[in-house]
Amino acid sequence: MKQLNTFALSLMVCLFLSACATSQKTSEASAEATASTESKEEDEKKDEDKDKDKGYDDIITDEAITDEGLFTTHKVEDKYYFEIPTELLSKEILVVSRISGHVKGLNFGGAGMKSRPQQVIRWEQQYDHILLRSVSYNSVASFEDPIYKSVKNNNFEPIIERFKIETYNPDSTAVVLEVGKFFVEDVPMLGPLSDSQRKNFGIKGLDGGRSFIKHMKAYPSNIEVRHVLTFKGSDLPDNQLTGTLSIEMNQSFIELPEEPWQPRYYDDRVSYFSLSQIDYSADEQKAARKRYITRWRLDPSDMEAYKRGELVEPKKPIVYYIDPATPEKWRPYLKQGVEDWQGAFEAAGFKNAIIAKDPPSKEEDPEWSPEDVRYSVIRYVSTEIQNAMGPHVHDPRTGEILESDIIWYHNVMNLLRNWFLIQTAAVNPAARGVKFEDELMGELIRFVAAHEVGHTLGLPHNMGSSVAYPVDSLRKAGFVQRMGVAPSIMDYARFNYVAQPEDEGAGLFPTIGPYDTWSIIYGYKLISESDSAEDERATLNEWIKERADDPIYRFGQQQWRVVDPSAQTEDLSGEPVKASDLGIKNLQRILPQLIDWTNREGEDYDDLEELYKQVAGQFRRYVGHVGNNVGGVYEYDKTYDQEGPVYTHVPKDRQKAAVDFLDRQLFTTPSWMIDKDIISRVGATVIVDLIRGLQSYGINLLFDSKRLNRMMENEALNGTDAYTMGSLFKDTRDGIFREVRQGDAVDPYRRNLQRLYVDQMGELLMESGEDADYSDQKAMARASLSRIEKLLEAQGGKAKDAATTAHYEDLLARIDLIQEGKMPAGKSGRSSSLQESDLHFNCWHD
Repeated sequence: MKQLNTFALSLMVCLFLSACATSQKTSEASAEATASTESKEEDEKKDEDKDKDKGYDDIITDEAITDEGLFTTHKVEDKYYFEIPTELLSKEILVVSRISGHVKGLNFGGAGMKSRPQQVIRWEQQYDHILLRSVSYNSVASFEDPIYKSVKNNNFEPIIERFKIETYNPDSTAVVLEVGKFFVEDVPMLGPLSDSQRKNFGIKGLDGGRSFIKHMKAYPSNIEVRHVLTFKGSDLPDNQLTGTLSIEMNQSFIELPEEPWQPRYYDDRVSYFSLSQIDYSADEQKAARKRYITRWRLDPSDMEAYKRGELVEPKKPIVYYIDPATPEKWRPYLKQGVEDWQGAFEAAGFKNAIIAKDPPSKEEDPEWSPEDVRYSVIRYVSTEIQNAMGPHVHDPRTGEILESDIIWYHNVMNLLRNWFLIQTAAVNPAARGVKFEDELMGELIRFVAAHEVGHTLGLPHNMGSSVAYPVDSLRKAGFVQRMGVAPSIMDYARFNYVAQPEDEGAGLFPTIGPYDTWSIIYGYKLISESDSAEDERATLNEWIKERADDPIYRFGQQQWRVVDPSAQTEDLSGEPVKASDLGIKNLQRILPQLIDWTNREGEDYDDLEELYKQVAGQFRRYVGHVGNNVGGVYEYDKTYDQEGPVYTHVPKDRQKAAVDFLDRQLFTTPSWMIDKDIISRVGATVIVDLIRGLQSYGINLLFDSKRLNRMMENEALNGTDAYTMGSLFKDTRDGIFREVRQGDAVDPYRRNLQRLYVDQMGELLMESGEDADYSDQKAMARASLSRIEKLLEAQGGKAKDAATTAHYEDLLARIDLIQEGKMPAGKSGRSSSLQESDLHFNCWHD
């Protein structure tokens, strides 16, 4: 026992001595670290002191590459500097972040797309540093009002970066900042990636070693910084083997107008892009939200003449320059698309308000650049993207548009070829081929250019325009030539697909129409007796009410999920069944000719396959145009001084006619699409999947839960005057299971359709959430399955062939699974070989 105690005591002494030694080493290490830190801080302080002794010429040396503009930029070896005049400090600067280098799969728009909403910043001095602060105009108040201070305090401006003042310029009128690191760091305000993209691409961080500034350029009203950011990721949109995503960015720092342009109020009844602010100075007993439209500043060169009603040129017209990279043969058509808007501006009192020009040559103006914010440019981009876009940059204080660069993608011509052939070739020999004559393609380019210019003038899509014209008018000679296919070129009303071969003289092209002229009047006609946006409101309201009862002047919001069937994309006329029946007749004429029209010696069948899918896509559009009337609700925006409801359910007879249309044209197998000569050239398994995909779309469309809930609402409000959910289930069931009732054999197309229908009933039963649980949809789906089950059991022994017998047994098994709370494998057929991306349903995006 004594030996054990002696051993324990010895062990304790050893541990104590070891701990002492460890403690001593730790203390020594800590002392060394402290000394090292102090030494480092001293060195940094010495460097700072040393830098303080450096003058302007020591930092901005003779080797500097300098560019003067809004403020001056310098590149000295591998360092970049901003030289910012002190008079610009505390002034507000607009920042626009764009992706300037196209990365496949990163986003739809490609090069030129904004990666962030435009933002306002302020440079603010804090002792020997400059703060870069983010400024918001979401909440505002008049500087003179007592509440201004509260608004300011309750909207504290974030500090994005803190820059050390390296030196002052020789006369101390500007500060010099080293900014290189700012543009190679992962700064959210300037970044190219959203949070969801970072997650989807497996982004692991920014690699500063492979991020760099390409160049900085200074112009009188803006500074441009081009830089590359390189990210590491695991699931990247392109070049996945490299684990690298390099994105070229462009940051624009833009001077805001010294004198803000008078804003004009936004109104839901007229189409304009807008900005929104909470105005705490408004005479309201709440935080009042105000919306202003975005528009260009147009000042008459002779105000007195303008007041007399004479046409007057603006002091500064809207000018678009054509990108020097644009092929020569397309330039005249792009210019025409711009200047087609001159007539609308004349209605607002201005002549030559909008002009297109070729850019000056290097000899004429060596300093001219499309990056100079003083110039708006139609930029020609050579990628495979089938698109064009018309964005603009505006003053967030007033909505004044400062500049716009329309992005024109070369391959939009392929999209135009497809649309024009599929929609007009039945009546138009010029459209019957895979390569159009230059004059025809030029006119198509002119149409898209005019549409995109409309966006840059402040106009969004007006999807409620095309319903104004009846089918018979669209088929008359001369009507479309005068009025366009819709009152607004800003609608997605492409070409006149309702015109039939016997309709001699019927026009085919969209054009700037009467609604477009009205919208320009609303946005740009000056109200000379008004000194503020508030003063204008009564006059603007009267202008709107004067036109309120005319459907030509109606504005319909773009919908991402269609509720109002009178504001759909790609449709013509307010008669969807009649227009779609005529459109399908033309598709039936076109399809048999596709082999001849795409025949080019030595070429494969890619064009034939693409156009065959385009026919299917156009047919699908007609299905949507009609089907969306079921459970549809019209929306006609009104104010208290206008009579009538804002929301109205689609009439019963129109909904019933829509369901009948789908039964005739879609659920009854569209055999006209089964062209064996085409199918044998474009794929081994094409037609069954194609028709199943189209029918699946139709069934999913009709039995969308939100649509069914609107039908329940309609029945609750209007009783027997409503087309009810029960009617929809019965009418579709009777049509889709027609062969079963009649004891006929069921062919492969109809077998697929009946499976889709049963699976759709199962999906309705499986849906959860308050909207589904307290809706009639589950009761209707359950009752529908029960009726189908009884019908199948009654007819099972009378099936005409083995395939039909097996099909009946399969349907009964599916129903049993659903009733047990399970879903059959491959439910509803939502996945199909017919993809929206193949059919270009989204058309161009703006």
